[in-house]
Amino acid sequence: MKVIAEIDKCIGAGQCVRAAGDVFTQDDDTGLVEVLVEHPDDSRRAAVETAVRLCPTHALKLED
Repeated sequence: MKVIAEIDKCIGAGQCVRAAGDVFTQDDDTGLVEVLVEHPDDSRRAAVETAVRLCPTHALKLED
């Protein structure tokens, strides 16, 4: 799977980091999402899907 973050949609809510902090972080200056692992392995799928679902602005997407 591939994780895509649309920075222009991000408001820095941090739900992605709470759900999958090993895949996402927030920029120290802007608070916006940063993808740490663009292609996480399948063992992280559930957490990444939760992060995508919880994002209030739909700034995250998954491609298989």
